[in-house]
Amino acid sequence: MVSRWIVQLFSALGFNSYWPGFLNGSIYRGPLKAVCVPSLNCYSCPGAIGSCPIGSLQAIGGSISYQFSFYVVGLLILFGVTLGRFFCGWLCPFGFIQDLIYRLPLPKIRLSQWVTKVKYFILLGVFILPLLPTATGIGIPYFCQYLCPAGTLEAAIPLYLSYPPIRSAAGVLFWWRIFWLALILLLAAMFYRGFCRTLCPLGAFYSFFNGFSLWQIHYAPAKCTNCGRCSAICPLELKVTANPNHKECIRCLKCTKACPTQALNFKYATQCQKEVYHIET
Repeated sequence: MVSRWIVQLFSALGFNSYWPGFLNGSIYRGPLKAVCVPSLNCYSCPGAIGSCPIGSLQAIGGSISYQFSFYVVGLLILFGVTLGRFFCGWLCPFGFIQDLIYRLPLPKIRLSQWVTKVKYFILLGVFILPLLPTATGIGIPYFCQYLCPAGTLEAAIPLYLSYPPIRSAAGVLFWWRIFWLALILLLAAMFYRGFCRTLCPLGAFYSFFNGFSLWQIHYAPAKCTNCGRCSAICPLELKVTANPNHKECIRCLKCTKACPTQALNFKYATQCQKEVYHIET
């Protein structure tokens, strides 16, 4: 199996492959920008060749005409139905950053499960808050503007460094975002994927599809020896055999690699159903 680190690295580089943007502070505006990538990746990143689905939802919902983007929602449903939160574990650049930071030698703390519910309120806010009336008639993309650390890391900081007018215009909002990013990264060093698990609206959206996506983690109880290795290695602290397709599972597939009897496998859903049928008959 291809190393997840390699896939994450090439995904981050691929989603942000417009290199001239980092040199002159410009933003790619070609035809690919009309396509949403399946993970958080800021539209305003100098290297971004695609659009962020969460940013697109807020921008369209908060426009003067207050439209609903069936294209973006439909695309996200397609992603979710196909692979669920696989995109979080393998293709998200900011998830990759968190994975790297978690390797720092700082105390590691278990995350209370109730905190993971917060991201569902954030997701609700992504749809509702841009619809609130403003003096200009254009809704405010609150998540992108105040809470998205990926946007700060990928867009605000590079533009600040490469485009002088941005530096002269930086105000309270910019420094709030720097503080918030620093706090998120500090927490990411102590809580595995802390942002993904507690605040990411895209992870919240994909989580609804883990239980019935076309590709799932299949558990074969007949092969299981109850050794507990899968749960012990799970970075999200899940009891894997109890629910191999838990909403919080980002499908890093560490459990499938750790299983000595291959009782856990990431398979096409129809393959799982066929195996269950053979076991029952």
